[in-house]
Amino acid sequence: MTVLSLVDAVYRRTGANLPIGGDPLPWHHAEMEGYFWRVTDVVNHRVLVVLCGVNRHPDGDWATVAIAAEPGGFIRSAVLDGAVSSAKRYAVSAGDGAFHADASHVHIDLGDDARADFALDDLVLWPRLLGGGGVFSALPFLGQYWHPHVLGGEVNGVAQVGGATWMLDGAQIYAEKNWGAGFPERWWWGQAQGFDRADVCVAFGGGALTAGRLSASVSGAVVRVGAHVLRFAPPLSRVRCETDGQQWEVVARGHGCRLRLLGEGRGEPHILPVPLPALRRNADTDTEYLCGSVQMEISGRLKYSGHSEMAGLEIGHRPPE
Repeated sequence: MTVLSLVDAVYRRTGANLPIGGDPLPWHHAEMEGYFWRVTDVVNHRVLVVLCGVNRHPDGDWATVAIAAEPGGFIRSAVLDGAVSSAKRYAVSAGDGAFHADASHVHIDLGDDARADFALDDLVLWPRLLGGGGVFSALPFLGQYWHPHVLGGEVNGVAQVGGATWMLDGAQIYAEKNWGAGFPERWWWGQAQGFDRADVCVAFGGGALTAGRLSASVSGAVVRVGAHVLRFAPPLSRVRCETDGQQWEVVARGHGCRLRLLGEGRGEPHILPVPLPALRRNADTDTEYLCGSVQMEISGRLKYSGHSEMAGLEIGHRPPE
């Protein structure tokens, strides 16, 4: 182990990553470390979500896992024992074979009607030194960190959702991580592909960011258009997000660009599980529209205007323990 890798391993236990040479993908030894994949099948107008949260507990680490799909309103979640997240590379497993994922493959099996197995190819990886949170990615002991590390690519595989078999070959992929002392008191989030161009991807998120007794509402956004990736995160950018749980508005300025995103929930939302690490159980307090509507406008040195009917739009809150 080199001196830099040793320092990174120690620093990563604070939740943060070194500005140079730090890798946000391995485990941070956080109370909760979440892994999330979103598959957007534009041709068939279908969205598949797979998630896994590794939660620390004195009696043994456990996992929150779920698979959700739209159309159809399908969701299946579970609490799995034997959760293992690698501190050396991007890899996570739980449930004695029920869940496993790494940088190139995702497998979940929660029953004959709740399975997915797919490979990830031609990935567009996060290109910046700092993570999706910008400067906040390098600040230790924050309550929550966010890192969108796959901004495009192709899926090849199959899913069983309810009574349907979905072939996923050629669908678009997005993946992110979040970690910290559980979920914040309240948060908002969104992600969309399925625009008129396959090389367009947007994600945003925010919530009450805490550091000890200090707390502030913070939002950030990431946009990919072709080879260009913009990260809007304070203090170098101004980001405002407002939502009432049915409509979302994000306005961000920075790097010579302005982003405006308007989202609207469509149909019935899914209720996704939120882990309560200390209680070793999940709570149903995360509301997400899997196929919402998003209109995005980027102006300034980078220009783009597009619309997607396959956006994920989310609002959630942490229940009392």
